Amino acid sequence: MKRILIVAGTLVLGAGAVMAQQDIAVQQDNLMRSQAKSMYGVILKMTKGEIPYNQKAVDEAIASLEADVAKIAKTFEVNPKQDVVNANYGSSPKVWQNKTDFESKIPPVQKAIAEVKGKVTDLASLKAAYTAMNDRCTDCHETYRLKLK
Repeated sequence: MKRILIVAGTLVLGAGAVMAQQDIAVQQDNLMRSQAKSMYGVILKMTKGEIPYNQKAVDEAIASLEADVAKIAKTFEVNPKQDVVNANYGSSPKVWQNKTDFESKIPPVQKAIAEVKGKVTDLASLKAAYTAMNDRCTDCHETYRLKLK
């Protein structure tokens, strides 16, 4: 009877650990999706003319990016050692193998956002802002993001 309880307890603890790891991976994925929504779902679509220029939406997208980028280091403290089920992208193990370099990519993104915040007033300045911010985002994606699908 004790063995059954020990095995059952071990299984429950193991399942809890797996679920906790998946929760961490989901938090990381949600943060990146939020940034993608602002950068690509709003700003890029406007620069391409897929949606009309909207100053309020631009300002909100830039503010959202600013807030989300500030959360990257904290959100990626723990390696979940698994990807989100059915995700298109995931984090490379290199994030945790070279944490210092990964975190060094954050301030240039923050600087690019700060430099454009409040200065985008039309489509031309939005295009320049998009390029400046996206180039800094891509610096990290090239090394630390994996295409899963």
